[in-house]
Amino acid sequence: MSQHILVAVAWPYASADIHVGNVAGSYLPADIFARYHRLKGNHVLMVSGSDAHGTPITVKADAEGLPPVEVFQRYHADFVSLFQQLGLNYDLFTSTHTENHAKVSQAIFLALNENGFLYPEEQQQWYSPALKRFLPDRYVEGTCYICGYEQARGDQCDNCGNILDGTQLINPRAKTDGSTPELRKTSHFFMDLAKLQDQVVDFLEARQDYWRPNVVKRSLGWIKAEGLRGRPITRDLDWGIPVPVEGWEDKRLYVWFEAVIGYLSAAIEWAQLNGEPDAWHKWWTDPKARAYYFIGKDNIDFHAIMWPAQLAGVGEQFTRIFANETGKPLNLPYDVPANEFLNMGDRKISGSQNWGVWVLDFLTRYDPDALRYYITVNMPETRDANWDWDDFVARNNNELVANWGNLVNRTLSFAHKHWNGHFPDAGDLRPQDKALLKKIEAGFESVAAELEAVHLRAALNEAFRLATETNKYLEDQAPWTQIKTDKPAAGQTIFTAIKAIDNLKLLLAPFLPHTAEQLHHILGYKQPLFGEQYTQSVSDDLGERIALRYKTGAAIGAWLPSQLQPGKFFNPPVPLFKKLEPEIADQERARLGH
Repeated sequence: MSQHILVAVAWPYASADIHVGNVAGSYLPADIFARYHRLKGNHVLMVSGSDAHGTPITVKADAEGLPPVEVFQRYHADFVSLFQQLGLNYDLFTSTHTENHAKVSQAIFLALNENGFLYPEEQQQWYSPALKRFLPDRYVEGTCYICGYEQARGDQCDNCGNILDGTQLINPRAKTDGSTPELRKTSHFFMDLAKLQDQVVDFLEARQDYWRPNVVKRSLGWIKAEGLRGRPITRDLDWGIPVPVEGWEDKRLYVWFEAVIGYLSAAIEWAQLNGEPDAWHKWWTDPKARAYYFIGKDNIDFHAIMWPAQLAGVGEQFTRIFANETGKPLNLPYDVPANEFLNMGDRKISGSQNWGVWVLDFLTRYDPDALRYYITVNMPETRDANWDWDDFVARNNNELVANWGNLVNRTLSFAHKHWNGHFPDAGDLRPQDKALLKKIEAGFESVAAELEAVHLRAALNEAFRLATETNKYLEDQAPWTQIKTDKPAAGQTIFTAIKAIDNLKLLLAPFLPHTAEQLHHILGYKQPLFGEQYTQSVSDDLGERIALRYKTGAAIGAWLPSQLQPGKFFNPPVPLFKKLEPEIADQERARLGH
């Protein structure tokens, strides 16, 4: 029976270029998972967008002397272009700078307030006498009071990953001019997380059996060590979503509180754009639906603790305020399969030091499936991993080209030559033919089991193991020798190999969609394997933006063994992958650090 699957993908800050670490952390895992569930026949809604608010954008805008909206729009356009080229099948990639998102976020605020989970309170905040204004957390840097890292931000330390109390930074300095700030009092709304602690702990403990240990242990450990306390959800900014309370016009909703609401607001926007304004309920209020949140480990606290607390706190009140409905609490996350970091040479990727692989730049020289493959076999699911250019070249040549690509090309080229572009007549398959197909068809269960558990690296390895089995079968049967004395036997071998390839195409499609689509066409299928992506211009009172959309494909629900029949016409094969020269690794390393 089909399920409704929400695939919620981390929102990139619209202030920095996307690198391979970002792709490995959340974007590619989400796409692989969504593509599998589409092929399986489930109702997938994959949503995200540009995180347009908060201080990363205003810091960037200040540095460039531009309005924040111009910075956001520039990066948002680049994100849309990158995700299209990489083949990320968002049903909607939008932004937090929309009227819809503002209304949804304000409704969440009001629901929490009416349910007694918000309170106003004075707090100490850094103030710059030189700039004559309060400094949001990311406008302050200093030494982390936990690990001693000297470049810690006021909200979080990128070295130890802990959420920080910015007022405790050692040797604080204003990010914009380096001046020393001072603590002054200001008023903000706080979320009373202490009141929600028991619900969050129950939520986490109920998921210990299937969540990744790094997610659930970190979250429970943090709560049990420190306990949940009130946390401010407003900031002294003029960029962002206004606080829906009279007298608070000069403050905005804090980005940590507001951005995660985007998963809900994007689903509502998608429903509106599709002309089905109530369709979002299928993923958000139906208790049978499952929501998966794809993030990097630096966002675990916000998605495994804070967001569940927000959802638990609004109860049924959100649907009353926003949709004038009753009795519909919002679904809590089913899973938060956070990944660790993908580094370079055991160093964190750094834009300021040009230490990394920037994906838009990468795609000017290499094919998207080569990137998708290398990141997946190197996926940092349980521990940090490293990008290595020599390894990238070697895996491309030895695995994509020599294993899978060569299997496809030599089999189909041989068949096209000797059977005039038609699948050979196999007759009654021999025991060895049936044994191979049984192994390959078992992959629809073994690969699926790993994908269901979001073990993507293991799923890809299992699919490639089956490709290796098919190569071994061909070597053992040697159809290029059989053809000389027993063409019917060669036909049986080749048809068996082609059926195996057709199956492997589907098993690999979530990982390698571009070449899977190409192979799907070569094998003579008339309709595409996946749907089409397209951009849509969307306007409201906050301006115009580009939204990335997705059309459901004709082969949705095709996670089934091959039904190819003898005699069917197929198209001349072409190589699926490009061999890379070894010197490419040295050339790419020479680009680093400049």
